[in-house]
Amino acid sequence: MTSKQSWWKLAEWVGLLATPVLLLGLFQWPEPTLKILWNVVIPLVPASLLLTPLLWRNTCPLSTLNLYGNKLSDKPWPPSWFVTAAPILGIALFAALVPARRFLFNQNGPVLAITIVAVGALAVLLGALFKVKSGFCNGVCPVLPVERLYGQRPILRIGHTRCCTECTATCIDPSPQQAPLVALGEARESNRWLATPFGAFAAAFPGFVFGYFQTVDGPLSSAASVYATVFLSAVASYAIVAVIVGLVRIPAGRILPVLGALAVGTYYWFAAPQLAATLALGDAAGHIVRIAFVLFVLGWWLRAQLGTTTASAKPA
Repeated sequence: MTSKQSWWKLAEWVGLLATPVLLLGLFQWPEPTLKILWNVVIPLVPASLLLTPLLWRNTCPLSTLNLYGNKLSDKPWPPSWFVTAAPILGIALFAALVPARRFLFNQNGPVLAITIVAVGALAVLLGALFKVKSGFCNGVCPVLPVERLYGQRPILRIGHTRCCTECTATCIDPSPQQAPLVALGEARESNRWLATPFGAFAAAFPGFVFGYFQTVDGPLSSAASVYATVFLSAVASYAIVAVIVGLVRIPAGRILPVLGALAVGTYYWFAAPQLAATLALGDAAGHIVRIAFVLFVLGWWLRAQLGTTTASAKPA
């Protein structure tokens, strides 16, 4: 094992061992743990995905659990029905879990801990059922579509360390740049990409993020209102993108970076002040942090536009 591989292995173990520490904190000290998790740790993740999704994918504890499941049994490749259904299920899980922060996960540490354990168990189970990361990480992981959207033009160039085989054609690890277009399939050559699971997610996601931040933390009884606000904002986002694409005929490879920048820029517009406030940096620092993140996203988008190509991406 090379020195570089050893560092990645250490980072992998740190990520895995941090999980029980997080679970303990959510049960024993829920208020400070939730505050640090949602207002400090999670806000750094989108920026890391812009740098490269492989920073996360090489160390994600759920990925480690997914690969651990490979050791439990002999595994086939996923059947065609699973490959078709997995992206839809992953997006559905994301759409269900994220708004639930407002009326559940932002306030209830034990429930969040139980949910993390359940998702971890799903990762192990799918690792035991299907080869490599084809079941969870490249299948039903709810974060996967965000990784694709934000990781499509990585700033850093690093290798993937989890496995040496491409278990699915749309895996991000070998080529984050090509994965989004491959996920769209042949539909990327026309406006039909908007009807694909990933295409619909990408078009709706800026509105989804905006809608989330138009809601506030509240009791369980506010769930219907939260979901309605987020869902309607996502639908409006999708409709606007569909009209623009239909009128201007923007290729998928050109508009995907725009959608990624809009979504992550919107996120940091609202989340950056919360990050600064949690770190007790003051109101003025909150505005500076917001501007810094937005400028970073703008730089990412400009770089992405310069490097965007409409060339077809061939499935592996």
